[in-house]
Amino acid sequence: MILVYTEFENGTFKKSALELISYAKALTKDTKQVVALTINATGNSILSQYGANKIISVNNPKLNEFTAQAYAATMLQVAEKENADTIVLSTSPNARYIAPILAIRWGGAYLSNVTSLPIEKCFKKTLFASKAIGNITTSCSKKVISLSGNAFGVHENPVPPQIIDFEPELPEDLFAIKTLENHKNKGKISITEASIVVSGGRGLKAAENWYIIEELADVLGAATACTKPVSDMGWRPHSEHVGQTGKPVACDLYIAIGISGAIQHLAGVHNSKVKVVINSDPEAPFFKAADYGIVGDAFDVVPKLIEKIKLLN
Repeated sequence: MILVYTEFENGTFKKSALELISYAKALTKDTKQVVALTINATGNSILSQYGANKIISVNNPKLNEFTAQAYAATMLQVAEKENADTIVLSTSPNARYIAPILAIRWGGAYLSNVTSLPIEKCFKKTLFASKAIGNITTSCSKKVISLSGNAFGVHENPVPPQIIDFEPELPEDLFAIKTLENHKNKGKISITEASIVVSGGRGLKAAENWYIIEELADVLGAATACTKPVSDMGWRPHSEHVGQTGKPVACDLYIAIGISGAIQHLAGVHNSKVKVVINSDPEAPFFKAADYGIVGDAFDVVPKLIEKIKLLN
């Protein structure tokens, strides 16, 4: 049996949750059940549309704030109850905290940043900040797999829904680390979940010029992002920083505006399928990594691009 940890945020399941179930269903080859674990979520039946044979629903106010130890304990109890041999998670920040705890306590092998279904028990995974692809195998009977975002895609595979409530045992020592404050950008599209990301760099010249990034993102239904120098200067929150030292991005379309293309930034967006660069400097390194490039002033190019997209919409 394969257990999938599905993340729920702002009243909906993350895209990664549906991708994980799609991946797990393909991984089973219809010989095993896919069990989805939901924590304080609603609308759980939608998960059966992507192949979840059974949905374990946990509702506990103690789990309203994420605590790695408590979430890992919950998952382990469900894994043991359902006799799972594989646990599948995303590569979100929260899942990255949980996965190694699960592997150690469960006695399983941890396969991180996986990008493929296994071929003769061999998985492909990203290495060196997504600059290389490696092969990984394990003889361990238990596996904890973290799937890279957008590596497999979302595929419908409807099965009859079976929803079961479960109450985990959560002793107080699991909550020794308390969350003092939790700041979220409500109503905004998450960088790690977005299909399209519009990102800006120092070429925007000042924080007050960020409106062109936001306007383009609005017409595209995209998330906004930035480079490390931009977040360091306080123009944008650190939660929007993408790159090797920020959040990795593996979206369908990444639009870089006023970004020269430092190697650390390129490493973080390497897995994006199509990269478009708008920069006034024709020698900017990003052009060598881009699929499409526009040499021009962002303050001239982007407003025209916005108007064209509005006409198409």
